[in-house]
Amino acid sequence: MANNGSDKPAQENAPLIQSIVQGIERPSLLTRFSLTARILIVNILPLALLSGGLFYLDTYRTQLIDERFKLARIEAQITAEALAGATKDRQEALLVQIGQEQRMRMRMFDAEGLLWADSFALDEPAFEFHEITNDTWEQELARWLDRTVDAIVSAEAVPDFVEPEGQAADAWQELVQAREEGFSQIRLYRWRDGSPVITAAAPVGLNGATLLTVRNAVDITESVRAARTALITAVLLVLGASAALSLYLARTIVSPLQLLAGSTQRVRLGRERDVEVPRLPARKDEIGQLARSVSDMTLALRQRIDAVDSFAADVAHEIKNPLASLRSAIESLPKVTDKETREKLEHIATHDVRRIDRLVSEISDASRIDAEMSRATLERIDIADLMRAIIGSRENRSENQDHRIELVTRGFKANVMGVGARLERVIENLLDNAVSFAPPDAPIEVMVDNDGNCVTVTVCDTGPGIPEDSREKVFHRFHSIRPDGEDFGNHSGLGLAIARTIAQAHGGSLVAQAREDGEQGACLRLRLPPAE
Repeated sequence: MANNGSDKPAQENAPLIQSIVQGIERPSLLTRFSLTARILIVNILPLALLSGGLFYLDTYRTQLIDERFKLARIEAQITAEALAGATKDRQEALLVQIGQEQRMRMRMFDAEGLLWADSFALDEPAFEFHEITNDTWEQELARWLDRTVDAIVSAEAVPDFVEPEGQAADAWQELVQAREEGFSQIRLYRWRDGSPVITAAAPVGLNGATLLTVRNAVDITESVRAARTALITAVLLVLGASAALSLYLARTIVSPLQLLAGSTQRVRLGRERDVEVPRLPARKDEIGQLARSVSDMTLALRQRIDAVDSFAADVAHEIKNPLASLRSAIESLPKVTDKETREKLEHIATHDVRRIDRLVSEISDASRIDAEMSRATLERIDIADLMRAIIGSRENRSENQDHRIELVTRGFKANVMGVGARLERVIENLLDNAVSFAPPDAPIEVMVDNDGNCVTVTVCDTGPGIPEDSREKVFHRFHSIRPDGEDFGNHSGLGLAIARTIAQAHGGSLVAQAREDGEQGACLRLRLPPAE
């Protein structure tokens, strides 16, 4: 089929469509994977990136430690002020009380740097460092994750916490610095289980005494690990759900595509003549549309193949008859000596050659119509003007055989979008048919009408007419019923078949009907869409 006037936008959009197709076909990293793998990658990759939030929990931990640093400094300063000027008994009581309440170890050194009070020695220890010798695999995994995250985010190295062997203040660098500078000092260490240890040193009074507090902030580690565990659990659950949904989505897409691919492969190989391409009527999405389009395309392809096979068989049959006659005449010529008989044989041979030439020309023309029309550029044509020009040209060539052609036009201007040469061929064929069947000197009536919805060309004769059961057959290829007395072989039987093909290529139709006035004869009616 050729395109009508609506093909112009399609032609204008062709570069855009080609660009889109090239973009789709351009190889990329994802196109190296199967469709299922690509769906999984696209759905899981964002969640995998989200899981990178595990590494940014280090920022959360740093903020908690910063807050504890401030708290430790304030606690050390307030405690040091409370201890200054208090009696020894009161100082020991304060060390025990504050140490138990804040879960710290508090030690006080005199002006000479000697330890003279320790909250752990004065009372039960407020906390104990966790030993890792009997840790479960979950605890070992947690520590491994701690180290991995620290390595990835390039966290600043923290020294391990080790109790000095001596009990002098000089064994603690923060105490030395606090005594020298007169300000509280904070240090961060790491215990064996990965938990932070925060120490704070502050001068007590003006006599050189110092205070040292030690806190094992396991709650920071527990808080960070709890947040990480919750995030990992959520990410794993969402990843699992996303993977399951992606696989389900992939199956709903890939399975019908594989089914279609298998069917089209069998159609291509031609192993099964009646391969049914599934139409998937229950699917209303793009996959269903694709399935139905492929099914329709396969059906159209089969019909085209059948038509080509049938056409080839008809061509072989139609050419075989004149070839057989030509062969018989040529083979008989050497054996015949009678001049009159030889002239008859030569006439038969010449007639058969012309008949074959006409058949080949008509067959070639018929086979090219679809291809030519698909590439043709449509133009605005006034059918009434075209009809007048054809009638005048035929009269000049005496092709109307003394028949008067009566042209009547009515309605709107009969403009259509089409290919002038092909529409001229249709009209010539309709007039040839009418001239062939009309009685001698009988007029041929031609009506051109445009009612706004359709341009109609009707050609009527007063011949024997076309039986109702044959009105469709006259458009079959090589179907030829000729008037009595006409020489055999002057028509190929392709004229009306070609005319209908051209009409359909213009988005129109061509049918055979009886005369509307009830008189004897036939009418061929061509309908074409009007130009916008």
